[in-house]
Amino acid sequence: MNRHIWQIAATAALTLLAVLHGLGAWRIPALDSLDRWLYDQRLAAGLPDERDDRIVIVQVDEQSVAALGQWPWQRDVMARLVDELHDRQRAAAIGIDAVFAEPQRDAGTPQPDQQLAAALARTGAVIGYYFTSDRNGYRAGQLPAPVAPLPRPAPAGLLQWDGYGANLPLLMQAGVRAGFFNAVQDGDGLVRAVPLIAAFAGDAGQQGYYESLALAVLRQALDAHAVRVRIAAGSVAGLDLIAADGRTRRSVPLDARGAALVPYRSPDGTFRYISAVDVLTGQLPAASLAGRIVLIGFTAPGLVDLRATPVAQAYPGVEVHASLIAGMLDGRIPAQPAWIPAAQALLLAAMGLAMAGALLIWRMRRWIAFSAVLIVALTLVNGWLYRAEHLALPLAAPLTLALAAVSVNLVLGYWLEIRARQGLARQFAAYVPPELVRQMQAGPQHHTMRARTEEITVLFCDMRGFTDLAEGMAPLAVQALLNEVLDRLTQAIQMQQGTIDKYMGDCVMAFWGAPLPAPDHAARAIRTALAMRDTLAQLTRERQAAGLPAITAGIGVNTGTVAVGDMGSSVRRTYTVIGDAVNLAARLERLTQVYGVDLIAGEATQAQARDWVWQELDRVRVKGRRQAVSLYTVRAAADQVSPALQRELALWQQALADWREQRWTACAETIEQLRAIAPDSGLYRLYAQRLDPLLYRE
Repeated sequence: MNRHIWQIAATAALTLLAVLHGLGAWRIPALDSLDRWLYDQRLAAGLPDERDDRIVIVQVDEQSVAALGQWPWQRDVMARLVDELHDRQRAAAIGIDAVFAEPQRDAGTPQPDQQLAAALARTGAVIGYYFTSDRNGYRAGQLPAPVAPLPRPAPAGLLQWDGYGANLPLLMQAGVRAGFFNAVQDGDGLVRAVPLIAAFAGDAGQQGYYESLALAVLRQALDAHAVRVRIAAGSVAGLDLIAADGRTRRSVPLDARGAALVPYRSPDGTFRYISAVDVLTGQLPAASLAGRIVLIGFTAPGLVDLRATPVAQAYPGVEVHASLIAGMLDGRIPAQPAWIPAAQALLLAAMGLAMAGALLIWRMRRWIAFSAVLIVALTLVNGWLYRAEHLALPLAAPLTLALAAVSVNLVLGYWLEIRARQGLARQFAAYVPPELVRQMQAGPQHHTMRARTEEITVLFCDMRGFTDLAEGMAPLAVQALLNEVLDRLTQAIQMQQGTIDKYMGDCVMAFWGAPLPAPDHAARAIRTALAMRDTLAQLTRERQAAGLPAITAGIGVNTGTVAVGDMGSSVRRTYTVIGDAVNLAARLERLTQVYGVDLIAGEATQAQARDWVWQELDRVRVKGRRQAVSLYTVRAAADQVSPALQRELALWQQALADWREQRWTACAETIEQLRAIAPDSGLYRLYAQRLDPLLYRE
């Protein structure tokens, strides 16, 4: 659970940061940059590459400059061009991506400017101008009338300028229409949005909403007489083009700045280009542009108005206007509604809750798979909303949250895994052999010191006569001997991957089946007991060779269900086992002296350890148990039974049957045969002693 707490806390912290970014309370610049890049990828993936014949660009190209001279052209030439497009070519609307801020040069009379003004006013052509805010409120020329009144206070976030470079008053006073051609650059220098309306913070008579060149041209083409600006939550949300009958011709979504995302088209061949000189010289057949929107722009070297955009680093400014007009005609201007911050915050919070909850129910692999599905789903839904609903929703924060949560939880999980393994190693190093510790470290989540119920096999090994032996030895010598004996016994336990429960003076207690499961725990315990017996026999031979007393021990082994885990008080705890099976193992060890054997096992152990030949010793009722238990000892490995041992065990089974049927004489006769076979057997001597008073009675 501690592991989950850390991971959930990390996920919650990441979610909080993402939510704050989504609400705009604490912007993360890197996420803004990523959002711009993701928007560009969505845009590039859906660029229309077919030509849009509704919009035609008449270009002031090298051929036109060679024939008509350098720009600016004489005003009468521009007037003839406008007249040709309107009268003979029957264009639906004309936009000129240029500003006429100064009178015609080398003209002693205003007649050429008046001629242009008359042509522009008669045809309804729209000319350009620009707003500024970086030249101390510099103003030149005359602004057109605003298209709608500006409320006070102005909508939050709306672009406002205090200067402009506009057209000659003579043109404006003639009723010529004009629209600004400002663009806005994002932090990376690219033009993704263009304002369609803007506010001018000037004199009282000039305050209001002003329209862009693209919007003014579209209004002319649709015969829309008015513009209605929609406000939501105190910010600009969009605009409607209103016809003379009050009907809405087009609705365009805007952001709070009053800008529209440009639905760019492929930069190659998506609009028809015609040289201006071909139009002026009549080479273009009449009515070739009937019903079309015509934009006059520049492509000649030195005149080209180029913009850095997501689809090209050098995109003609006139095509930006054309793309905007095409998008407004099709109703596919990408929208960024005012509710996006709140919706994004809710989405991020829901993601955080989902990922945190998934951490509680799934392991890391499934959780990562869930996060991957979440990332793919977010990307697909975001792309579908962009294509089908024209919603430009931010994607960087949700994707980054998911990826960051995966990364942080992987690192945190790895760190917690290392800590868990180290902690597990520290906890169990004193109890289990290194091999078991390594296995547990490989999967610490599967192991715990918490108490649980398990079937295990318990072993008690107690040295006999050690107290008497120690009485004649110096304390340091006793310590050295005890350490040597326990060290050898411990090695035998660890060879069979047993868990050392405790050392109790000259006694050692161990068990198998926990903390790691061991289906053959009974067999492992018996192998350990036999190894202990051999180890002590070897130690005795070494001591006797040195003239020292022998070392013997009694071993009790029992199998059963116990409680195993970390137990104790707040002062001192230990990993141990408790239960009736443990108590019985301890009593079996004490019975080894009674029956004259060095190993006694319970019947549950004997039933599971089938690799040995067992000799049943007796059936007794031990203290604390109502039912009698059978006692067994190992005589040999199952594959090493000699004929002599087979005969001895057969005789013993007969003697044991006679004993239980109270056939004392027959039992005594068999026991005598057994004592002849094994004169040093303490077991047969015990039964002979038991039979003496019974034979006398019989």
